[in-house]
Amino acid sequence: MKYVSWNVNGLRAILGKNFMEDFRALDADVFCLQETKCQAGQVELDLPGYEQYWNYADKKGYSGTAVFTKNTPLNVTYGMGVDEHDHEGRVITCEFEDHFLVCCYTPNSQNELARLDYRMTWEAAFLDYLNGLKEKKSVILCGDLNVAHEEIDIRNPSSNHHNAGFTDEERGCMTRLLESGYVDSFRYFYPDTADVYSWWSYRFQARSRNAGWRIDYFITSEDMKNRLTNAKIHTDIMGSDHCPVELDFE
Repeated sequence: MKYVSWNVNGLRAILGKNFMEDFRALDADVFCLQETKCQAGQVELDLPGYEQYWNYADKKGYSGTAVFTKNTPLNVTYGMGVDEHDHEGRVITCEFEDHFLVCCYTPNSQNELARLDYRMTWEAAFLDYLNGLKEKKSVILCGDLNVAHEEIDIRNPSSNHHNAGFTDEERGCMTRLLESGYVDSFRYFYPDTADVYSWWSYRFQARSRNAGWRIDYFITSEDMKNRLTNAKIHTDIMGSDHCPVELDFE
C-alpha cells in the first residue's frame, strides 16, 4: 500500500502547477491534502477510481483537508468531536478494515507565538483523540504537523529555537506523542539522515539553498512497525512550499 500526504498551500493555485500530473505519477492508494484553502463547490476534481472526502474550514480561503482513496472506508468522520477545534477543517479520519487513517493539518503557532496557547490545547485534545482510536485498531497519522521534532529536522536550529514550529513546547508535544506508542516512519527507516526537509519558506531562496524544515509526517502506531516497508520525502516535486511525503506498508 502506498499513502501520500501533501500540504498544497492552496489547491486552486497548485492545480495550475502540474498538480494532476504529480498526482497521477505518485499513484497512491490514498492521497491526503492539507491547506486546501477552498470551500465546497469551488474545486471539482476528476479523479477516476478515487472516492473524495473534504473537510472545509468555516473561514473562507483558510486551512482545510481532503482525502482521496481507492479503497472505500468503513466510516469517515470530520474533526475530533471537540467543538473548540472542529471549525477549521483540520482533521479527517477514515476507518479501514485494519487501521484508522488520520489526515491532519495542525494549527500553526504563528508569528510571535500568538497562537501557542491554543496550539497546546489542540495538542492535548488531539493526542487523546489518537489514543482513543489506537485502543480500537492500528492508526496511521499523516499531514503537516507544523513542528520540526529534532535539530536534525531543521537546517538552522539555533536561530529558530523560539520560532513557531521549533519551540520547546511544540517539540515536547511531538516527543509525548511518540512516547505514547507511535513511530515516526521516516526516522524509523532513516534515523541519521540529515538535510532532507518537507517545507521551505518562500523567502530568501530557501528551497534553492535547502534551508528547510521537516514538518510533514507519516506516524503510525507501534503495532504497525513490522508492516512498514519505506518512507519517502519527494523533495523533487514542486508546486507548493511543501513537498509530498509517502508511506509504504504491507
